[in-house]
Amino acid sequence: MNGIIAAVAVVGGVGLLFGILLAVASFVFEVKKDERAEKILEVLPGANCGACGFAGCGAYADAIVNDGAKINCCSVGKAPVAEKISEIMGVEAMDVVEVVARVSCGGNCSSAAKKYEYEGVPDCVAASKLGGGSKACPSGCLGLGSCVKVCQFGAISVVDGVAVVDENKCTACGQCLKRCPKNIIHFVPKHLKQWVVCQNPETGRYVNQYCSAGCIGCKICEKNCPFDAIHVENNFATIDYDKCKNCGICAKKCPRHAIHGRDDG
Repeated sequence: MNGIIAAVAVVGGVGLLFGILLAVASFVFEVKKDERAEKILEVLPGANCGACGFAGCGAYADAIVNDGAKINCCSVGKAPVAEKISEIMGVEAMDVVEVVARVSCGGNCSSAAKKYEYEGVPDCVAASKLGGGSKACPSGCLGLGSCVKVCQFGAISVVDGVAVVDENKCTACGQCLKRCPKNIIHFVPKHLKQWVVCQNPETGRYVNQYCSAGCIGCKICEKNCPFDAIHVENNFATIDYDKCKNCGICAKKCPRHAIHGRDDG
């Protein structure tokens, strides 16, 4: 009996000793969390979309406090959130250049030819595995809504076979860009109205065969731009948004209507 009591006492004593050691270790090696990170996390929108370049809102908050990350990277919260973060960090507020996602494809059901009728899973990624998808254009939007499914803000829909972004709802979270298997959704500064709705790298001869809305690389836009802001590269027009002045001449001159211009009224 005495042996059992002694064994229990020894085990209890060892357990008590380890408990004390763990308590001391947790105190000595405690990593104190900067309360500023918690405050920043509170003002962030909580979308955890990763558009800031970090794994989520928590990781972004920690990066601002501990690694000096820029305070204007939250495309969902935009300027109001950046201003609140600047107050928490005690630094000068930074400008936030708002961007939106835009789709570089104008090949809708009436203008784009098809190679075959797709009857599989309604998903662009799945369809792209079958010869690049049903559209004859190698860069054409497949219109099956993979981008729609990943947008948590309801900012993108498929209209007449082509994805269309509602710029009033778009937060530039970047999920649609990541999901599109054709890589035809891009960020564009929101205040700039023009964008090219084609990025087919083939020559005009081949574009004419399967899309009446595709860029044929004629360079009319390039020759008429007074700011040298648009050039034909890889057989399709590309706008340099650092030079673009929103004049809209390129969109008006394009004979294929492959440059769209947003009308703000």
